[in-house]
Amino acid sequence: MQHKSFLLLHITLLPVYISLAFYFNLLPSSVSPTNLPSLLRLAKANLLKQRLVRTVAPASFFSTYPESSNNMSLRFLPRRSEERGNADHGWLKTFHTFSFAMYQDNKHEQYGPLRVINEDRVAPRTGFGTHSHREFEIFSYVVSGQLEHKDSMGNTEVLKRGDLQMTSAGTGISHSEKAYGSTQVHFLQIWSLPHTSRLTPKYFTRHFPDEEKKNKWARIVAPVGAEGVLDTREGTGPAPVHSALTLYATLADQGQKLEQPLKGKKAYVHVVQTSGYNTGKASGATVRVGGTRTSEELELKEGDGAYVVVDNGGATFTLENIGDKTAEVLLFALE
Repeated sequence: MQHKSFLLLHITLLPVYISLAFYFNLLPSSVSPTNLPSLLRLAKANLLKQRLVRTVAPASFFSTYPESSNNMSLRFLPRRSEERGNADHGWLKTFHTFSFAMYQDNKHEQYGPLRVINEDRVAPRTGFGTHSHREFEIFSYVVSGQLEHKDSMGNTEVLKRGDLQMTSAGTGISHSEKAYGSTQVHFLQIWSLPHTSRLTPKYFTRHFPDEEKKNKWARIVAPVGAEGVLDTREGTGPAPVHSALTLYATLADQGQKLEQPLKGKKAYVHVVQTSGYNTGKASGATVRVGGTRTSEELELKEGDGAYVVVDNGGATFTLENIGDKTAEVLLFALE
């Protein structure tokens, strides 16, 4: 990504950073909503002074690999669960795969259009108050509990397990997300960068019951114009996104092996942490990832992920459950 795009990315995120800082009481008492405009100007000036470097750093990690031979078409770099950014704020327990809010790591900024994977657990009747977004396309994948969504477009909805909600923020929206009811909500918040700026804000919901993901890949997000993608608020098929990102989800039982062709240049795989909040070394469900034309294999447990580079014009990704628990896995096919 060019330096200008990186700068715009962080300027776009400033309202989120500041909103989180207010929530967590991280700002000095002299800072209040009345002097936010001056704070924003100062933050923007500081960003302009920075020497902006790589934003898609993970791809550079693979430069140490030798050129792939014809029988090696997939390469993997693990992103271990315990190495992710994490924070426990009482009401919110969260992991950050990429730099987000107070967690910053220039080795893990973005991967293709994929900018955020936050695995959040929000305590009952608490959550993220009203805050604003622009440009990003933001989708919530509910693992357990119920998530209440309200936004400036007039949408109010309670999402449950199997639901996927996607907001194309475009020129700007405000929304809130809170745990609904008396139980914690566990969900993944995912952001992608659209290939077109200043889109008209839109809201989409889709539902994918466990049966659709049982020992097979369910396509739950896909580019606008792809086969089976409807540009309607509700409906069947994947939610539409304005980027080269396709998201698949599965529930793989013990001993099951799945395949998924990859036609782009890269992918990312994430094993959902379904056994409970764990900031230590990953445990629980265990999978082995590899490919049909590669000698590389990688073992992943709950909370682990991996960057994937696809060589030689495409490959087939394989996932095998080698543990004793059902594994919930997300696969992002990129570019």
